[in-house]
Amino acid sequence: MNVLTDNFSTFAHGFLGTVELTVYASLLALLLGFLMASFRVAPVGSLRVFGTVWVTVLRNTPLTLLFFAVLLGLPRFGLVLPFQVFAVLALGCYTSAFICEALRAGINTVPTGQGEAARSLGMSFGQTLGVVVLPQAFRSVIAPIGSTLIALAKNSAIAGAFSVTELLGTYKTLSELGYNIVWTFVWIAVGYLIITLAISALFNLMERKWGIAR
Repeated sequence: MNVLTDNFSTFAHGFLGTVELTVYASLLALLLGFLMASFRVAPVGSLRVFGTVWVTVLRNTPLTLLFFAVLLGLPRFGLVLPFQVFAVLALGCYTSAFICEALRAGINTVPTGQGEAARSLGMSFGQTLGVVVLPQAFRSVIAPIGSTLIALAKNSAIAGAFSVTELLGTYKTLSELGYNIVWTFVWIAVGYLIITLAISALFNLMERKWGIAR
């Protein structure tokens, strides 16, 4: 217990760093995921190709490699930002590919007649997608999106290897101070458990309120 009590501020700093990474990367992933899902079903061929390439490349690229590409590659093109911002970009873009595919699966569950009815009323593709299709699609895939964001929270541990403050990285400091490494990892695991259970509870609440009954 002394590992936690003696170093509570260190654990709290890492915990808040992981929460911050998770929140910002989740927002970016949801935004890009909705956008790419729209591209995947758009009537414009170039948008469908762009969405397909985005998903294919990111889903098949190891996240660690993507971190290297973003944190070490972008500064070579003159884009210099704090490491935390680069980590949010890497996590958000990577996760957006999985959000996109979950949403596209949800879009496929919406009866085509609803889209046709919206277009017969004079609604544009964007209006049909935003007002009629995507809200229903999201309701059918709340649980898969929640699982994807839980995976994002755990994937944020990779950021610690790139000088970003997060929970797993606290073990380096405590190890150097001579604390028991086993108990250090136990408390780190408890921290991740709190975050993932909070995300799970949020999406369970959303599913009970808005989810489509099976």
